[in-house]
Amino acid sequence: MLPVIALIGRPNVGKSTLFNRLTRSRDAIVADYPGLTRDRQYGFGRLGPVPYIVIDTGGVAGGEAGIGELMAGQTVRALQEVDVAVVMVDGRSGVTAADEYVVELARRHANQTWLAVNKAEGLDPDMAASEFYALGLGDPVAISAAHGDRVSSFMDEVLAPFVDAQPAAGDSKDENKALRIAVIGRPNVGKSTLINRLIGEQRLVVFDQPGTTRDSVVVPFERDGRHYELVDTAGVRRKSKVHATVEKFSIVKALQAMERAQVVIAVLDASEGVTEQDVSLMGLAVERGRALVVVANKWDGLGAEQRRHLKSELERRLPFLDFAERMTISALHGTAVGDILPATERAYAAATRDISTAALTRELEAAVTEHAPPLVRGRRIRLRYAHQGGRNPPLIIIHGNQTERLPDAYRRYLINRFRKVFRLRGTPIRLSFRTSDNPYKGKRNKLTPRQARHRQRLMKKVRK
Repeated sequence: MLPVIALIGRPNVGKSTLFNRLTRSRDAIVADYPGLTRDRQYGFGRLGPVPYIVIDTGGVAGGEAGIGELMAGQTVRALQEVDVAVVMVDGRSGVTAADEYVVELARRHANQTWLAVNKAEGLDPDMAASEFYALGLGDPVAISAAHGDRVSSFMDEVLAPFVDAQPAAGDSKDENKALRIAVIGRPNVGKSTLINRLIGEQRLVVFDQPGTTRDSVVVPFERDGRHYELVDTAGVRRKSKVHATVEKFSIVKALQAMERAQVVIAVLDASEGVTEQDVSLMGLAVERGRALVVVANKWDGLGAEQRRHLKSELERRLPFLDFAERMTISALHGTAVGDILPATERAYAAATRDISTAALTRELEAAVTEHAPPLVRGRRIRLRYAHQGGRNPPLIIIHGNQTERLPDAYRRYLINRFRKVFRLRGTPIRLSFRTSDNPYKGKRNKLTPRQARHRQRLMKKVRK
């Protein structure tokens, strides 16, 4: 399972800034998918030697009452469940009573604790950290979440114990291996009912009360000679509705199941429409690069006007999922359920497709010929060739010059073109750009002997 890291501390020490840096929430990967929400409390860490889940907790300062007391309670519950707690303090403010309170919580409840002295840009690291030895959490590490100073080396140390524990990436196309599918969604949208319908038996407990499934359950079965493993995850509630520790941490269980899966079936309740929790959870699946099938359950109970409204809402709220197949079903009655597994197979086939360098380069040249990149400071952005750099999701590496200046709209144009030509529906596509060195850089004034003699003759004529 992925290691889980919680960021804790008093308010305004930079927890959200570090969260954004660790998850790279503002980078080009997210920009490739317009409409993808970025305001989350949970995310997949991308900075470090291994993948992990990072949780941004609310600030606590001691002596809380009301909403502050609830935030402190949530922090304690997070500490009891995560693998590592990173206590953050402000290197420019020194040790405060609120810092001491947070450290005491970590000392009592966390399995493993690190102390990060944030906002240390421009300061001597040793001097910035020296005062915080008094907190008794070992060696403080001075970082700058805003500027990235020493954050990478810090995460290397934090994640070192988990490096050997991570399994190899599961993008093998061996047909003898089971296709692992995670079924995710809010409580009571019909995930367990759907799995029971898919496997043809009452394997999972189904009860008309949100939160019946308390942990991820793996259900192996076979259909037409093909092996599958369905993972039923505990439903994800709204933050304000989460009180019990087991339900709070079910969000992390869903993210861990998503990480282990090759395809994700995202189930939503058609009668309730698309909620913020649906958008957030599906956004995490896209950011993690999972092949995806979106299923609107309880479709049979809707009238014509409700159905039109739901379709409109799917387009409006989920523009970043334009690549995914969308299905309307009734898990209770079995309507259209038989179409789901073929859709997951198509999504997985697209996610693991091999594309030759020659084919990618030809299509890149055709795309540039039809719609050239814009000029930047009077110079043309040139895209020379492309090759595949990975699968599940497909990673396409494009070489050229000034590629860092390529607009997001043109990136999306290339993604849509590659998806259409190479039949990559059902999976996100990652683009990575490499800027080639100018082969003539530094050689502009170097002439051959013959060119030098010719230039000398011309200069003599000019002087005369």
